[in-house]
Amino acid sequence: MPGGSLKIAAMNLEKSFEGVKVVDFSQGVAGPMCGLQLAQYGADVLKIEPIGEGDWGRGLGPRYGHFSALAVAVNRGKRSLAVDLKNPKGKEIVLKLIKEADVISHNYRPGVMERLGFDEEAVRKINPTVVYLTVEGFGSDGPYRDRPATDSILQGYTGFMNINRDKDGTPKLMLPYLTDYVTGLYAFQAVSAALFKRAMKGEGETICLSLLQSAAALQATKMIDVHIEGAGDVSGGVPMGTFQTKDGYMSINARRDYQFKALCKLIGREDMIDDSRYSSVKARFENEEEVLSIVKEAVCKRPTAEWSTLLTDADILNAPVNTYEDYYEDPHIKAVQTYTWMEHDELGRIPMTRIPALPPVDPNNAKSHSPHVGEHTQAVLKNLGYTDANIAALRDENAIGIYEKKLCD
Repeated sequence: MPGGSLKIAAMNLEKSFEGVKVVDFSQGVAGPMCGLQLAQYGADVLKIEPIGEGDWGRGLGPRYGHFSALAVAVNRGKRSLAVDLKNPKGKEIVLKLIKEADVISHNYRPGVMERLGFDEEAVRKINPTVVYLTVEGFGSDGPYRDRPATDSILQGYTGFMNINRDKDGTPKLMLPYLTDYVTGLYAFQAVSAALFKRAMKGEGETICLSLLQSAAALQATKMIDVHIEGAGDVSGGVPMGTFQTKDGYMSINARRDYQFKALCKLIGREDMIDDSRYSSVKARFENEEEVLSIVKEAVCKRPTAEWSTLLTDADILNAPVNTYEDYYEDPHIKAVQTYTWMEHDELGRIPMTRIPALPPVDPNNAKSHSPHVGEHTQAVLKNLGYTDANIAALRDENAIGIYEKKLCD
């Protein structure tokens, strides 16, 4: 049965990178997003974190103990080693891990890894075939290479905010962390290709990508449209967009001729079907404002549920504009299991989203767990041959940090 075979394939994909060792220095969003994908596809991703507060991404948004919501989401399936990279003994630990790694990942600004002694040149002396990933802001070259950059900065710099204006014309940030997430996915794609090359040819690879590159790539179509049509809002089709209903909002796409004709019938405007101002895709583009005005006036007269039935029966693309609460309770979402409710020791009951192409999240699987800062420090060091006495001494010297679960009173 086709459905069964797809399910089996998905179950196997989660072990695709089993045996691959990743030493991940990255913090924030983009680098950790890449590490998340590698971990969920079976790699052993060891997150190198500062002692104490850990990765600065743990403080993005409200913080709950060792976690923000973002930290829970992007660090699933990883292990955490808390270590002082400036301490010679801490550096010694990391160099041992690097020697056995398949992938090194970081998103420090230019020069930081060199100062720490973990730059690519130093790493390749002990691990020539490693895949070395650098995720940057503005990139490794050019006059802005040393500038700090975040998702919001690059959305503004690349023009993304300019094409995403509110009703008053103010450029707006697209949430949540869109450029960061896309950068992480591009990084995962590049690392996957590099690991395949390494397996086939025995060669290492250097990967440098940036938030700048990713933000620009995300807008490839829009950049061409604006170049040809000039500044302003270039629609993907007419009528298409968000429309207010009697009790909410709907996303409707009736841009193709057969869909437009069906929509005209639904709103009682059959006269528009053969009207030369609206009868072709090109004509509707030229009269977009008028078409949208007519559709908006009709859609606002009926509730969302009624429109959903009418539009679906007429084979017109549509969906309600849901809140997250609506989404969680939707019967289709429950059937396809795009998320799983989990109990988290700091955040309580939370929805955990499924990685596309992989099985639903299993709360009892270690790959669904997001580590506390230094949660795996002892296990990692013991695996490297350190004794309990060695580990205690390293802790006393502040070379490492160890997570200790606090018991409730």
